[in-house]
Amino acid sequence: MNTRAAAVEDLESRIGHIFTDRDLLERALTHASVGDGAREVRHNERLEFLGDRVLNLCAAERLMALDPDSREGEMSRRLASLVNYHACARAAERAGLPPALRLSASATKVGARKSDAVLGDACEALMAALYIDGGLETAKAFFEKFWAEEFATLDTPRSKDPKTQLQEWAQGLALPLPAYEVVERLGPAHAPVFTVEVHVQGFEPERGEGGSRQAAEKAAAQVMLLKREGMESEADQ
Repeated sequence: MNTRAAAVEDLESRIGHIFTDRDLLERALTHASVGDGAREVRHNERLEFLGDRVLNLCAAERLMALDPDSREGEMSRRLASLVNYHACARAAERAGLPPALRLSASATKVGARKSDAVLGDACEALMAALYIDGGLETAKAFFEKFWAEEFATLDTPRSKDPKTQLQEWAQGLALPLPAYEVVERLGPAHAPVFTVEVHVQGFEPERGEGGSRQAAEKAAAQVMLLKREGMESEADQ
């Protein structure tokens, strides 16, 4: 048995479900980068679409059961913290999904197996596959098991991301919200590199790079925050 086959076997063992449809499982674990070659490969992007809906249903149902008196706005806030791609990536890690992923050599080389975006998408695709192969209860069992840690820290304050910090900083100065602009995109479709410029009224724009537009926006926001902190420190001296 090769290394990846062993990883797939371990994944099924952790999940507690042996797939009847082996092709479905393989598709859920296949990244779009594998299809960049000459032959046609069925990858997991379509399954992500369904998996996202299954995940949202599981999370929403669990939240309502946990606190029947919660208001809609509070449940929406909690839901967002459970279904974002970072939470999905953490669940994927707990399930042992990364070594079972099927990626192209180039995607592996640039670190896609450790990417939250790639792992999050694969986790959603796997939830869809579980739903199709074993029904909603099987998908729910996966969710309950691998999102348990997310629920344990659901109301624990998390560090705000750079975009949120920059937005609050701008609002504190009574300025318009920061604006982001993609100024360059390089690399192949499965491993792009985005360059994004962030603009805040009255300040020089700053740039950041990342493997997705969102990551590049965060990087640009972080650069501007660091520049502003440096300027404020100099002014205080």
